[in-house]
Amino acid sequence: MARSSYGRVGATTGCCEPAEPLAYTPSMSGHSKWSTIKRAKGATDAKRAAQFTKVSREITIAARIGGPDPASNPRLRLAMDKGRSLNMPNDNIKRAIERAAGLGQSDAYEEITYEGYGPGGVAVLVEAATDNRNRTASDVRSLFTKAGGSLASSGAVAWQFEARGIIECSGALATVGEAAIEAGADDVDEDSGSVFVYADPASIETVRAGLEAAGVSVKSAEASIVAKSTIDVDADDARKNMKLIDALEELDDVQRVTANFELPPELFAELTR
Repeated sequence: MARSSYGRVGATTGCCEPAEPLAYTPSMSGHSKWSTIKRAKGATDAKRAAQFTKVSREITIAARIGGPDPASNPRLRLAMDKGRSLNMPNDNIKRAIERAAGLGQSDAYEEITYEGYGPGGVAVLVEAATDNRNRTASDVRSLFTKAGGSLASSGAVAWQFEARGIIECSGALATVGEAAIEAGADDVDEDSGSVFVYADPASIETVRAGLEAAGVSVKSAEASIVAKSTIDVDADDARKNMKLIDALEELDDVQRVTANFELPPELFAELTR
C-alpha cells in the first residue's frame, strides 16, 4: 500500500505547504481493499441484473428527492454515472427517473439504515431502499442471527462510520496526488492499480472536475460510507463476516453494506484471485 505525502496547496499563495500533508488513515486503505474485492466478485458472480436493480432504485430515489434534472441534482448525476459504468441501458436509466416523477410503474421506496454486529464484534452498517420495511427488517435480522451476529438498535454502531466522497482514478500516485491537492481533496490512497481520492461528499463534483481538468482519468465517483477505523479479526471470523456481507448484499432491498474489520492478507489474496 502506498502512502500519500503531498503538501496541501495554500489558499492564497498557491504554494505547497509541506507542514500540512494530505491525510492517510487505515480506514481509507481498508476501503480501497473492499473496492478491489467488489470488482473481483462482480467479474466472477455475474450479478449484473441485481446491480441494475440496486442502481435503478438509487436513481429513482435521487430523482424523487432532488428532481429529475441531473444538471441540478448531484446525487442523481452520480447514480446515473454509476449505472453507465455498469453498462446499464439508457432506457433503464430513463425509466428509473420516470418512476420518480410518477410517469411509470412506481414503488414508494424508503431509505432505511440498519445497524448490527457481525462475528468477532465487527460493526456492520446496512443501507436499504425498500417498499416494505417490515419485510426488509425481518430479512436483515434473520441473516445477522444465522451468521452468529445480531441486529442492533439505531445509533449503536453508526458513530463508527462517516460519509466520504470517493473518486477512483487511473494514473501514477504522484500525478493524481498533486492534482487532488489542487482540487481540494482530503485524502489519497493507492491499491491494485487504482488511486483513490477522498473528499467531503458535498465536494465530489468539484474535486472530480478539478481532477479531470488536470488530465486525470476518473473511473468512478460516489458518495459512500467508510469506517473511521478498523479492527483486526482472525481468518475464521473474517470469512464469517464476508459470508454475512455477501448474504446481505444479495437481498434486493439492500443497497450497500459497510463493515469495520481489516481483512487478513491471506483472505484478501484468496478473494481477489
